Amino acid sequence: ADPMVELQKAQGKEGDADYKPEVPGGIGEEDFLTLVLPYIRSAREGVERLGALLEKYGTYEMNGVAFSDVNEIWWMETVGGHHWIAKRVPDEAYVVMPNQLGIDEFDLEDALGDQEEHMCSADLLEFIEENHLDLSVENASPFNPRDAFGSHSDADHVYNTPRAWFMERFLNPYDEVWDGKDADHKPDSNDIPWARQPERKVTVEDIKYVLSSHYQGTEYDPYGKLGDEHTRHLFRPIGINRQSQLAVMQIRPYVPEAFRTIQWMAYGSNPFNALVPFYPNVNETPKYLEDTTTRVTSENFYWENRIIAALADAAFNDTANAIERYQEVVGSLGHAMVKSTDAAAADLLGVSLKDYEPEREGNEGEDYDDLVRDPEAIIAELRNDKVREALAEANDDMAAKLKKETDSLLDTVLYITSMRMKNGFNRSDH
Repeated sequence: ADPMVELQKAQGKEGDADYKPEVPGGIGEEDFLTLVLPYIRSAREGVERLGALLEKYGTYEMNGVAFSDVNEIWWMETVGGHHWIAKRVPDEAYVVMPNQLGIDEFDLEDALGDQEEHMCSADLLEFIEENHLDLSVENASPFNPRDAFGSHSDADHVYNTPRAWFMERFLNPYDEVWDGKDADHKPDSNDIPWARQPERKVTVEDIKYVLSSHYQGTEYDPYGKLGDEHTRHLFRPIGINRQSQLAVMQIRPYVPEAFRTIQWMAYGSNPFNALVPFYPNVNETPKYLEDTTTRVTSENFYWENRIIAALADAAFNDTANAIERYQEVVGSLGHAMVKSTDAAAADLLGVSLKDYEPEREGNEGEDYDDLVRDPEAIIAELRNDKVREALAEANDDMAAKLKKETDSLLDTVLYITSMRMKNGFNRSDH
């Protein structure tokens, strides 16, 4: 109905009768950041700009993109080569997105009208009708894009839906029955909700846990003792061996724009690494994180984490305590760094953090929108050299502490795993 816009290379020799010139392909995820981010000031504007680019140039792949600002998060998904949908993530809700089209409720009237919570390509309704894509019975409302545009394959049931099942099982454990033959949702269910409100507020540690998970406490855990060899390797873990980098973007409305965003970073396989906070409003990244070489070396954070993961995987139970201690120590150091750096940066700006919290006395009745200043003031604050230097120094100090803890963990894990080598021998053994 709307094929992908793929590059078609030139065929033949220019000037010959059978010559076919090159046909450019569309844009893909690797292009989006460059084509969109420098030209927008809000999440909504991001959806609008990328949507216009997709309609004009098309895409050569299926895409899912999150746009976040201090007030809103929008999730955008492409449909075929030129069509797209986007939905505002409900306030107080989280979204679970394995590798498949996820939006399961969509208000076409809003998307083609006021666009309060939904947006889409201009001709989406005609596209759906002309190609008979609405699979609902008797035009049931709301429209379900996952049914119309998504996949429900056997591969999804081992690669995608189990991950959504485990994350929602962790964040909403009491909302429904998750296990057994009478479970409301099972690992292979096609109707696991795209978004839902958690049973309590979600922390950075919660995000790290679910993105590191390997179905702990279930028969599907490859490191566990429940089930059997078949069930333990039945599903694709969320924390998988080939992970290289995780970023958790935290946009905090209760601090000034100059240090509002924190990028929590982790390298390597998630069950064996730790999330570390860094301020992105800086000119340079700490060398320990930045200088990843093609040569394997423990002098950079990426390879050190990869080495630790490979060693710890071979001695999972014996190294689990050391990994957990490392994660807790690094997390504690990170939170302490953020707290002290926020205070120092606020002093450099000559502001009080209390002024940025609407619930504080004197700010009642205001929301975060009311406390945002004009763009020129924001830009001047973001470019404050003293603040940027202070943030960079805090990042460097965090990186130095991180390296010390990671070196120590590598030493511990290497020793433990070495003692498990099959060529070990003691005189008392025989």
